[in-house]
Amino acid sequence: MEAQLPQRKIIHVDMDAFYASVEQKDNPELQGKAIAVGGGETRGVVAAASYEARKFGVRSAISGYLAKKRCPELIFVKPRFDRYREISQIIRKVFFEYTDLVEPLSLDEAYLDVTHNKKDNPSATMIAEEIRQRIFEETGLTASAGISINKFIAKVASDYNKPNGQKTVNPDEVIAFLEELPIGKFHGVGKVTTQKMYQLGIFTGKDLKSKTEEYLVQHFGKSGGYYYHVVRGIHNSEVKPNRIAKSVGTEHTFFENLVSEVFIEEKLVRIADELERRLKKKKIAGKTITLKIKYSDFTVQTRSKTLPYYITDKNLMFEMVKELLYQERLKESVRLLGISLSNLNTDAAKGEKKSVVVQLQFDF
Repeated sequence: MEAQLPQRKIIHVDMDAFYASVEQKDNPELQGKAIAVGGGETRGVVAAASYEARKFGVRSAISGYLAKKRCPELIFVKPRFDRYREISQIIRKVFFEYTDLVEPLSLDEAYLDVTHNKKDNPSATMIAEEIRQRIFEETGLTASAGISINKFIAKVASDYNKPNGQKTVNPDEVIAFLEELPIGKFHGVGKVTTQKMYQLGIFTGKDLKSKTEEYLVQHFGKSGGYYYHVVRGIHNSEVKPNRIAKSVGTEHTFFENLVSEVFIEEKLVRIADELERRLKKKKIAGKTITLKIKYSDFTVQTRSKTLPYYITDKNLMFEMVKELLYQERLKESVRLLGISLSNLNTDAAKGEKKSVVVQLQFDF
């Protein structure tokens, strides 16, 4: 007997190749061409790729060098995040015309709970169609959507008919949909886990469902419990309109590898300055500071330190990061540096006793 499934009406809206589509819309000369938003082929990393580029295997997070190798005609475009945020705000205004239960995941995707909506429309499928049409009218961009009884299934469904499509998984279709789903399509199952599941004879949702919770926990730890429940359509996470940030960070990839601590310190000063501006704008502070180092061989190292008080000041952040930098010698030349703050004072909203934010500047 299957578990009773909560009857929510959830829509996951995902813009189609958002950054790349914005660039193609704003520059007609780029329309229909293979473009990559991000750094150039020498040093950069692809942030987004147009569908024309994706046909050649160009994807986000791959190096510009590899992207150009896969698609010699690829055009690199410098990202314009202010423009992406501007359009994202227009899209979110459309969402709020239908419901206040909007949970943005990023600039280009969000969950909406339309169980009770401002249009009094009982059909979540029709609402999704309206929203996608409104987004197109307001921005000239297309969006895809998934509609179902919970966030997990809606997220999976939104990827089914991309680009510019949608898929609804009705309550009575949930179990069959999940049983037929290839294991690599399950949200939360990455490439490494997919390969591990293949080795265990798990290729589809039906295969996953045949395993006991104990078996899955034994092989996948805490994630095993998650897999056990979602394949049965059980995912009770609500749409949270005010998602609390768990960390705030800034990182830079450099045109030339850094081989000297002196040059690294210089870059870290600038990164700390940028991070301070972001923290003050968001009115956020944190206790745990993390230094991220990506080496020329693409290995990544992180070093962290937790303080007894909250900080936002760039000078204090730099001193902490410098201490982390010299904990051990660099093993290679450095291509990327990042600083982030976690253990944020936003936790105070969840009941943690507030602490004093340390600010060493008096220029406000």
